[in-house]
Amino acid sequence: MNTIKYALFGLWLAVGSLAQAQPVNINTADANRLAANINGVGPVLAQAIVAHRQAHGPFRSPEALLAVKGIGPRLLERIRPDLKLDTPAPAKAKKAAR
Repeated sequence: MNTIKYALFGLWLAVGSLAQAQPVNINTADANRLAANINGVGPVLAQAIVAHRQAHGPFRSPEALLAVKGIGPRLLERIRPDLKLDTPAPAKAKKAAR
């Protein structure tokens, strides 16, 4: 009986973690969303990611996160599955008046 309970509990945990394991876009997410959705990134590091993005523009690759203080190669490899990278489209230039 206990074995069934443990198995069901384990299944419940696995399903719950899969539902939360959606990658987050590092070019559009705010610090709260980064900290909540990237395992291993807390509020301070999430704010550093946002600050770097604001100062230097969107990240072109996951490896660009290595320029953020506090992110090294090991952490990058660990968080890579949690990352989504969509570069925002540039704003369209207005047509010149004729």
